[in-house]
Amino acid sequence: MKTMKACVLHTRQPVDRSPLMIEDVPLPDPRAGQVRIRVSACGICRTDLHVIEGELPERKLPLIPGHQVVGIVDARGPGANRFSPGQRVGVAWLHRTCGFCEYCLSGKENLCDQPDFTGYTVDGGYAEFLLADENFVYALPEGFSDLQAAPLLCAGIIGFRSLRLSGIQRGGRLGLYGFGAAAHVAIQVARFWGADVYAMTRDKRHQDLAMELGAKWAGGTVDPPPRTLDAAIVFAPAGEIVPAALKALKKGGTLALGGIHMSPIPEMPYALLYHERVVRSVANNTRQDGEDFLATAARIPVQTHVEVFPLEDANRALNALKYDAIKGAAVLQVERP
Repeated sequence: MKTMKACVLHTRQPVDRSPLMIEDVPLPDPRAGQVRIRVSACGICRTDLHVIEGELPERKLPLIPGHQVVGIVDARGPGANRFSPGQRVGVAWLHRTCGFCEYCLSGKENLCDQPDFTGYTVDGGYAEFLLADENFVYALPEGFSDLQAAPLLCAGIIGFRSLRLSGIQRGGRLGLYGFGAAAHVAIQVARFWGADVYAMTRDKRHQDLAMELGAKWAGGTVDPPPRTLDAAIVFAPAGEIVPAALKALKKGGTLALGGIHMSPIPEMPYALLYHERVVRSVANNTRQDGEDFLATAARIPVQTHVEVFPLEDANRALNALKYDAIKGAAVLQVERP
């Protein structure tokens, strides 16, 4: 039986305890409509932390995490002909949808009633190979190395959807709360669209990166920006930020919550919501979000700042992410040059 190396989660627990085990597991064979991808790089996302540490409901164990995957099509299942063997592709969080629920039929597949998610309900990219539904795989634009492309596939796509749902317009003032992998890509898109960006984050290194990437101002997580904001996005999974962000919004402004998990939002006065301020969550992404973002990223072009770890150091990389020690995005280099 052919095998591959993979980081496997057997018991959900804090990443401080190094829960991922490097193991030899069976090499999967693609089924109808699937492609098998030889993984070269996989980005590490805060959602991986939520899955591994049990902040999201348990869906599959044992599990191979990872959903920002770059690799080469290695094999195709029956009927799979969208990509050629050897073609470079990307795999994101949305693994598949049912295609027939009311949300799928109305163009809102990100809200599908019966979805699968890469690295959560099905095995993901912390491995030498993974399987993916060819209809949910992305052709990657030229100009990005594998390591630089990996963060585009979740941090980039979710940040892009968050920007759209925030309603930010050219000439508007946008606040970004938390300045990790998603924000460091989103600021580049926002600047490309002609918005002024104000970054609120607790780490001085992240504040410096925000200024390097074109922020008008950078301060502490709940510091009031020097001007009121037309829109804001909270990327940090901390509910206590929400009142501070609302306080910074103009009348009629929108606050988008870009994370899949957030700690409880504290009680707050109605005055923070009054004057038609809007709070909305951002749930997953559609394939069109991915296609539109990747095209935009190539036009800018987006520059991702990555810290690279070998596959066997996945636990160390997750710890670094948990404690805000990553400047930009963390990426596992699965296939060595």
